[in-house]
Parts: sequence; structure tokens; C-alpha cells
Amino acid sequence: MKKKKVVVIGGGNGSAIALVALKQHINLFDISAVIAMSDSGGSSGRLRKELGVLPPGDIMRAILALSKYDYPLLKTIFNRNRFSVSGKLNKHNLGNLFLGLGTQYGKDFLKSVQALAESVEAVGKIFPVTLLQSDLVAQLSNNKIIKTEAVIDEPKYDRSLRIKKVWLEPRVKAYKEAIKSILEADYIVLSPGSLYTSVIAALLPIGIFEAIKKSKAKMVYVAGNAYRTRGETGPTVMSETVSELESYLPRKIDWVLYDNHKLDKKEKNIYKDKKWGLIKFDFKNLSDVNIISFDFSRTDGGLCAIKLGKKFKQILK
Repeated sequence: MKKKKVVVIGGGNGSAIALVALKQHINLFDISAVIAMSDSGGSSGRLRKELGVLPPGDIMRAILALSKYDYPLLKTIFNRNRFSVSGKLNKHNLGNLFLGLGTQYGKDFLKSVQALAESVEAVGKIFPVTLLQSDLVAQLSNNKIIKTEAVIDEPKYDRSLRIKKVWLEPRVKAYKEAIKSILEADYIVLSPGSLYTSVIAALLPIGIFEAIKKSKAKMVYVAGNAYRTRGETGPTVMSETVSELESYLPRKIDWVLYDNHKLDKKEKNIYKDKKWGLIKFDFKNLSDVNIISFDFSRTDGGLCAIKLGKKFKQILK
């Protein structure tokens, strides 16, 4: 049986979850990933400034997620463990340094990505959405302009001010192989995660909108059920989330995967500790949306890649 070509578009931890889910059924799927390149915070942001390289963090996690080896172990080795030293290495992780220093010395970000992918034996293709430096910019409901992903993702402004729209500065062209992966896909998976700084950020480079419009692929949005209460000031209602995402797309989403898990007392405390809120599922405003509702939560909070993978196996045929 011919494998279905599936491309995941997004960034951060959300795209990694979707990739791990698909990887469980590598016999069924030919997997690729198109990853946002506008991260400006933490280790990635520092490497952008100090080395002039593209932000490595999100694409590094996507590579690890597609490794044939254990993802949680690789994530601990390459991503979670940070140097605790004086000097420039402080708070960097091994994965970011691999890509950042590799790019600095080899003068080629793509070769560094390929080297890390080969090192961990990744089973799919991973592409940056663009090879050019660019920052995410947001206009708030009071028309104030907020610049860079880090400031949008960890807002210091009045949280009652909603994001009105986002764009990239400068406007940059999408990487040709990222466009090709979308054009050739049977299915496009829009990853879970932060709506603006992860998912929409990966849709903004010039050429992505046009590729999705031209593509015949079915489009699936993994909405999950949560948002960060101290993160970007986006929608907290499912219908508004879907509507906002579709405003950056050339056509409607075919399926929205919603996590209908009911939190018990212990899980509510976990969400409170992690500063997560539940997205309100407003049935009456979703009548024209094809919702696939099922439980794909982990017991310790967050989305379960195993459960999500089983659903992918059922619907991506």
C-alpha cells in the first residue's frame, strides 16, 4: 500500500507532538514538517543575536520527534538539560548549540539540520519554513504594535488587549522545499500549540498561502483543549480559534481535532500549576465545522501522542 504524504505545519512542542503521533505509523505515512522560524526568546533568541543564525529550537525539537529513538530521552539530552555555567554557554542546550555552532562554522543552516537529523536517524523530512531572518509582529485591539515572538508569547501588556492580527517583518519568502512538501501532500496537519507564535507564524512566509491554495490535500487542525493563561492574548473559545486560524488560510479546514477530556480534581490542579486554561467548546457556533471530538489527553497534562496517532491512523487514509 502506498504511503500517504503528511506534512505538519507549526512550531514548538505542538509540532513535535503531532510528529511523534504520526511516527508511530511510519509504515502508513511519509512524514515531513514545515517549522516556524520566528522564535526570538530564550536560547534560540540569544543564538540569533550572537551568531546571526536562524532560531534552532523549534526545528531541533521536530528533528528529535522524528528520530527512530526514544523521543523523551532525546528531549532530555538535547533540549531540557541546560548548561549552568558562567559565560556564553549558560542556559543553552546541546541541540541548539549543535545547530547554531554548526551553522556558524559550516555557513549552512540546512546542512546542520541534515546532520542532526542523520545523527538521530530521523524518519521524515524537516524543513524550516524560511531561510531568511524575520520577526513576528502583532497589532493589539487598541492598535498598539508589539514586536518579536518572545514579547508576544510572554506579554507584559494589559492581558485584556487581544491580538488583532500578526505579520512578519520583514516579509520573507518561504523555503522552496517547504512549499514543495505542501504541494505534494495528501494531508496537511496544522499542529497544536500557541495559535499565533507557533501555527500562524509558520503560515506567514510568502508562498505558503499560495501552496495551500493550490494543494489538493485535506487540512486537519489539532486544536487540543488548552491555552496558556500567561501566553499570547488570543482566542479562548473554540469557534473563535478556528475562525482566526482560517483567516490566514486560503480555504476552510476540513477537520478539527478537539480533545474532549474532562478534568478531574487532580488534573485541574495540574492545569492551574502549569498556568493552562481550557478552551471553551461552543457547540452552537461550530455547526459548519467538521469536529472530531475524542479524548487524547495525558494523565499528567498535555496531549498524548499515542492517542493522537491512533486517530491519525483512522482518518488519514
